[in-house]
Amino acid sequence: MASSKFNANIFLLQVSVIVLFALSSANAKGLSAKYYSKTCPSVEAIVKKTTTSFISRAPTLAAPLLRLHFHDCFVRGCDASILVNSTKHNQAEKSALPNQFLRGYQVVDAAKAALEKKCPGIVSCADILALVARDAVSAIKGPHWAVPLGRRDGRISKASEALNTLPTPFDNITTLKQEFRDKGLSVKDMVVLSGNTQQYPTIPYQIGGHTIGTGHCFTFTDRLYNFTGKGDTDPSMDPNYIAHLRKKCKPTDILPVAEMDPGSFKTFDSSYYTMVSKRRGLFESDAALLNNKETRAYVRLQASTHGSTFFRDFSKSMVKMGKIGVRTGKRGEIRKHCAAIN
Repeated sequence: MASSKFNANIFLLQVSVIVLFALSSANAKGLSAKYYSKTCPSVEAIVKKTTTSFISRAPTLAAPLLRLHFHDCFVRGCDASILVNSTKHNQAEKSALPNQFLRGYQVVDAAKAALEKKCPGIVSCADILALVARDAVSAIKGPHWAVPLGRRDGRISKASEALNTLPTPFDNITTLKQEFRDKGLSVKDMVVLSGNTQQYPTIPYQIGGHTIGTGHCFTFTDRLYNFTGKGDTDPSMDPNYIAHLRKKCKPTDILPVAEMDPGSFKTFDSSYYTMVSKRRGLFESDAALLNNKETRAYVRLQASTHGSTFFRDFSKSMVKMGKIGVRTGKRGEIRKHCAAIN
């Protein structure tokens, strides 16, 4: 009897997953790069002007803005739930440990304010966040891609969901593959999005975004001083790189940071893959990319060809990620202020 109930529960879980992906796929079809062509034709120009204005003064904002979009999409889908402030009765995603040091909210808020003056009540915060992430990458010499628009903002934001859903810098390759697969992303998407954005609390998580940004010492010092609890180092890391990092990070350091992509951490490029191929990735999740045939092949391809296909691949994967669990049509809302549900 107990076995029958267990099998029934497994079946219901499988059906729920299938339905979720079916709904996500159907909703994504409602997106279009020309969605605001009649209702707010200047949307992209306004968001770009706002974003580039901030990035020109503070280039290091690019990585956090990219992370904001990633952290948003991986929890409840791309619905701007990461932007919601906590209230007396609810701890929002922003309060979860992996999100506590995210920054760049002021850029999204500024773009929203400008759009509310031009096109009040028309453009969602979720679409603004997707555009800001794209424009931030472009502003630091990264690729530019067409962003499908038409997302609606979600009405729910819970810290507990962010804590249990986001990948971490400590995940192994099996865990990472499953986490990305659960979102409808392929192994290739995972390794492409692995050079550039994750944060725990201020370090990039696993997403092609590790080519920009810095990582706090406490997130990788175990690899330098006490990998297995016996005062040893991580054998998967280049010993010379370990010696270099030890000069920056002592065993008890918390606040000091190290560049994730030394020499070009403010520029979006493919050098991250060269670092990983040389066993010089900061995090265990970086090293994990060499532990799988498919991800290892991609890392070596980009390292040997100076990123011959990286920009194109990254653009495609970002569009794909930007469609995770989107709300379109009458689902969700258009927030008046991105930090608060209407």
